[in-house]
Amino acid sequence: MLSAVEGILLSVATSEAVLGLLGNGFIALVNCTDCARNKRLSKIGFILTGLAISRICLMWMLISEAYIKIFSPKLLAPINIIEYISYLWVIISQLSVWFATSLSILYFVKIVNFSHYVFLCLKRKINMVFLFLIGCLLVSWLFSFPVVVKMVKDNKLQYINTSWQMHIKKSELILHYAFTNAGIFLFFMVTLIVCFLLIISLWRHSKRMQLSESGFRDLNTEVHVKAIKVLISFIILFILHYMGITISVICLFIPESNLLFMFGLTTTFIYPCCHSFILILANSRLKQGSVRILQQLKKGKALRAM
Repeated sequence: MLSAVEGILLSVATSEAVLGLLGNGFIALVNCTDCARNKRLSKIGFILTGLAISRICLMWMLISEAYIKIFSPKLLAPINIIEYISYLWVIISQLSVWFATSLSILYFVKIVNFSHYVFLCLKRKINMVFLFLIGCLLVSWLFSFPVVVKMVKDNKLQYINTSWQMHIKKSELILHYAFTNAGIFLFFMVTLIVCFLLIISLWRHSKRMQLSESGFRDLNTEVHVKAIKVLISFIILFILHYMGITISVICLFIPESNLLFMFGLTTTFIYPCCHSFILILANSRLKQGSVRILQQLKKGKALRAM
């Protein structure tokens, strides 16, 4: 039976998951509708749709696993179930971060206007950059899967009495954690670099604005600031996300740690929930779509009231 605090945390986590599913579902729906209407899907539309779908899958997997662990942990007792969940986690989590990194690079290339030849080459061959990132993703999966297989085969994670417990040295766990998340850390570092370069670009642009004022330049500043806000929010929320995941992993060493596990779960869901709404507010097309839906809902309520 859950305590009052555990029940509150579980309710908060569930609410975050529902809001995240609605936000990401809306992003996917708007982009798919535009694709059907225009008979084509732009790069940013593809990336936003892929990011939304991967986050939806991630949240379904996290919330389903959490409810099973809390209310019916014996369902996870078969070792092959743990193996499948581990594979899914590696694929979906790394794919989600890949889409987020690709989105930050696309924003960077569209907004920034450096004259350096490296940037100009990057801008001309943006498709090659995405192919390179796909290659990095595949390599990351190739490194991660053998580690997952080894942990599962060695039966390091076992269900004992009423909870899951991990039988592994902390140093070995850190090594496994580093290998399975190497791709995620790589893509996250790329996002940090992109954010840093955007800040440099804004600083240089602001210095140029001191010499001459122009409406176009002012608009350029607004675009820079909006992109930086989106990236910084992603960085902060993503750090919270992995803090929550780390807490959930630590719970495997602590018997009867439902409260700590639910706190980690609540922290984990902040990123896929909040960042989806930040993307909607930052993207004019998604924002207009949300306004249209709200207007239709208001009209529907008004008609029912009549």
